[in-house]
Amino acid sequence: MPHPSSSDPALVLGPLLRHVDPVSATVWVETDRPCEVDVLGRRARTFTVGGHHYALVLVEDLAPGSTTPYEVRLDGTRVWPPRDSEFPPSRIRTPGRPGPFRLAFGSCRYASPQTVEDSEGIPPDALDLYAKRLVAQPEDRWPDALVLLGDQVYADELTEHTRGWLSRRRSGAAEETAPAAQVADFEEYTQLYVESWQDPQVRWLLSTVPSSMIFDDHEMIDDWNSSAAWREKIIRNDWWTGRICGGLVSYWVYQHLGNLSPQELADNKIWRAIQDLSDASPSGPVDAEPLLREMAARADEDPASVRWSYVRHWGDVRLVMIDSRAGRVLEETGRRMLDDAEFEWVEAAMRRAADEEVQHLVLGTSLPWLLPHAVDSLERWNATLNLTHHGRWRGRLAEALRQMADLEHWAAFGHSFDRLGRAITGVARGEHGRAPATTLVISGDVHHAYSAQVVEPGDLQGRVHQLTVSPLHNQAPHPIKVAFRIGWSQRARRLSERLARLVGAAPRSIEWEKQVGPYFGNQIGELVLTGREARFVLSVSERGSQELTEVVDMPLSDA
Repeated sequence: MPHPSSSDPALVLGPLLRHVDPVSATVWVETDRPCEVDVLGRRARTFTVGGHHYALVLVEDLAPGSTTPYEVRLDGTRVWPPRDSEFPPSRIRTPGRPGPFRLAFGSCRYASPQTVEDSEGIPPDALDLYAKRLVAQPEDRWPDALVLLGDQVYADELTEHTRGWLSRRRSGAAEETAPAAQVADFEEYTQLYVESWQDPQVRWLLSTVPSSMIFDDHEMIDDWNSSAAWREKIIRNDWWTGRICGGLVSYWVYQHLGNLSPQELADNKIWRAIQDLSDASPSGPVDAEPLLREMAARADEDPASVRWSYVRHWGDVRLVMIDSRAGRVLEETGRRMLDDAEFEWVEAAMRRAADEEVQHLVLGTSLPWLLPHAVDSLERWNATLNLTHHGRWRGRLAEALRQMADLEHWAAFGHSFDRLGRAITGVARGEHGRAPATTLVISGDVHHAYSAQVVEPGDLQGRVHQLTVSPLHNQAPHPIKVAFRIGWSQRARRLSERLARLVGAAPRSIEWEKQVGPYFGNQIGELVLTGREARFVLSVSERGSQELTEVVDMPLSDA
């Protein structure tokens, strides 16, 4: 078997197993130079963005319910798996096997090495420990899908290693292009992804378990699109255009491209344009960064120009991933989490799932829909003050509190909260076909885990749950832990609801009850779905331990 030499192309990142359906799969890689990438005899040439080289290989003609080990070859030389790998062979496992469908999920992964964990007190990385657990388990216990719900990288909270690299890169520059401890452009973003995905456990996990991803604020900047006032302030910075374009271009390349199905890729204008660039220049790759920067600048100015939401089909399980960041309508008099066209698309995807009689409908959104009751009421109170006192001193104080306390979840967009509630309960009532056994909203962001169930309206034919799991690798400061514990208390609920009523905030359109939580520490959640039966399993990583501890195993359905 040939071995790579210094003159051979090499992998920088990957392989990442991305979209997998019963008969096909896509495999994403980053390489150190232009080359041809081969996976199971299917080949693709790399494309170039900002001097970096990527490929997305479409592997077709797979058998439903099959398991197929694979290697990656660059210009004919095998580069994956590594010759000295301690992990099982990477493999493509297509839907259709007997047994439960297992979906793992989480969010918020700060990519610090062990030395930083010790000094900052962050518990061990739950994603690393999860990969370690899987290696010791039989394949039929491995998840069929991994859903990462935001903050896969932190553009505004850098590790010591990245800060050092940034300082060296910018040394001698005539002027600072961005805050010193934050990234500024596409090149600097590429370092974040390498740092986040390069450790052996995560590389193996992402090469074997198909991943679906969506961004949250830290991929761009804390509080991204929290309000019109926030946006008006941020765009005054000379560095913002480079930052948001670099962030959206890197997200498109590293995360969004792999979310698309083969048909969606064939229909995607940007992907077709990149392929045309390569075909038009047989002498060498044409850099696609200008094309993608134009897309990113347009997406920032006109969010409706790009749809980041998408759907995954897994037999009896359907994932509708909702972009709850980039497509917001921020004007105070018409605040929306999604614009009307995007919401209609989400509702149509939900209705199709019901019409096709899926057993479990999973809605992914980086921000929780159902919060602790006191936090929900505070966000409604704050949003109402911002609206009714907009431009006056009370409104300015409310806006300062909104940004300081991150009061910008679904509850702060009351119209959108209610509209999503109507869509969910309509499906759960059976208005569009047989009601799924469960409708599950999975989220992250808030650096703790909990489960809540909708209890009103009470005429639902299937259960509706909010399942929040965060972080994979970060920590919640002590005041945040205290606040979220208090947020579920009846006393805090009564007080916050009184405040909301005093300013004329609209009452909640639904009611929910906490089932388990809050849990703190690093954590990863799992859904175990068999027929109309569903279970939620939560595992937590704590300081001083190199094992995940299972803290929750609870039923979600009536089956």
